[in-house]
Amino acid sequence: MSSREAKTDVILIGAGIMSATLGTLLKELVPDWKITVFEKLASAGEESSNEWNNAGTGHAALCELNYTVEKPDGSLDVSKAIKINEQFQDSMQFWSYLVNSNRLSNPEDFIRQLPHMSFVQGEKDVHFLQNRFKALSNNPLFSGMEFSDDPEKLMEWIPLIMQERSTTEPIAATKIDSGTDINFGALTRKMFTNLESQNVEMNYQHSVEDMKRTSDGQWELKVRNNENDTMERHTAKFVFIGSGGGSLHLLQKSGIPEGKNFGGFPVSGIFMVCNNPFVAEQHHAKVYGKAKVGAPPMSVPHLDTRFINDKKELLFGPFAGFSPKFLKTGSVFDLITSVKPNNLLTMLAAGAKNMSLTKYLIQQIMLSKEQRMEELREFIPNAKSEDWDLVVAGQRVQVIKDTEAGGKGTLQFGTEVVSAADGSIAALLGASPGASTAVSVMLEIIEKCFPEYVPEWEPKLKEMIPSYGLSLVENPEFLEEMKTSTAEALGLSEKEVVFI
Repeated sequence: MSSREAKTDVILIGAGIMSATLGTLLKELVPDWKITVFEKLASAGEESSNEWNNAGTGHAALCELNYTVEKPDGSLDVSKAIKINEQFQDSMQFWSYLVNSNRLSNPEDFIRQLPHMSFVQGEKDVHFLQNRFKALSNNPLFSGMEFSDDPEKLMEWIPLIMQERSTTEPIAATKIDSGTDINFGALTRKMFTNLESQNVEMNYQHSVEDMKRTSDGQWELKVRNNENDTMERHTAKFVFIGSGGGSLHLLQKSGIPEGKNFGGFPVSGIFMVCNNPFVAEQHHAKVYGKAKVGAPPMSVPHLDTRFINDKKELLFGPFAGFSPKFLKTGSVFDLITSVKPNNLLTMLAAGAKNMSLTKYLIQQIMLSKEQRMEELREFIPNAKSEDWDLVVAGQRVQVIKDTEAGGKGTLQFGTEVVSAADGSIAALLGASPGASTAVSVMLEIIEKCFPEYVPEWEPKLKEMIPSYGLSLVENPEFLEEMKTSTAEALGLSEKEVVFI
């Protein structure tokens, strides 16, 4: 028996950064639309968006080496790095707009300036980093990037990494001071607080159990109120499934043909967190290395300064782990119940193709703390075991689908928008760079699902994201102007001085 039935214009499933972003964009574009949010946990931003469950890097491809791919002839494909940087600029502009229009306050609660660095060892990787620097440093999106293979200069940049380091092997780093550390948990909570103030209905401890199309083309959702264990029915013209690892199951329940043949492969992450403030104070950057052979791109090792609850933290990882759960708070049956007749062959093909990934995950799971410390010592030569604790991060569900280029059962790294032909429902699958590119991904959903409104909405979209519809690479003067204004709005214009 349903305890209540309700109608709304838009339903957002999951109270993470994606739903927060789409809800905020729609509320700015059409303030009179009624928006309802369902979240199975007790508050916003507690799963994939939580600050302890994600890397907190403002992913702008400034330091992530896996976004620049070396081709067989030795040249570099930097197109993905450029695209991700442009997507991150969209996010920065939108957050600036929200601060300037008093939708968000105290931006230092969620964003801080922090150098982004890449660090490599060995002749081959130093050569790769030099080529990457040459390919990117003249691009206006990557202005200010520096390269050095001089141990003395590197000691200035990364003293903790250089202390007691043997310099027999070639080493090098790039550095760009305009990088950021982002607390996506804090940002998500602030955005939902703003939405609540604009009469968006938040329903926590509510799990969406099923959904179906109604005869008039709307969506009816069966929702369990976990507080009093009653069932509710909610109808909406548009539904967004933004529940992280939980999105695949809900997409399958929607029954839309566009959602068939998709599978998901869960990968969990483990970070080492420094418990010694004296050590943490000696490092002030996000430093990314190169992924080991067989490792998924999301497992690139990095030594990260983070700001969480106004406290400086130092994290190293991620070490990959495996759990059949699709969410940290999910069920051990998530993986097996995601296998359906329409994706069985896709899943089997993915398993056969990714034996190296399976082997890598097994090796990672078997690591002792001391073996993890040995990997950390590649970054911090004098790291002591007693200074570091293990913390389990969030679950990521990598998309598996059939592609023309990769064939059946191709494992995708990145985010994937799946929407119905009529635009009445959309789901977001996948993981990194996820949160950092939330604004451009949600703009894609708006364009796909509300094409009839986009011409009318365009002036407002350009007010919120001034570069909307423009190439920033082709407009370097506009880019510089925009970078200056966003830095001022977000409190990043003053270069942070750090005493070590």
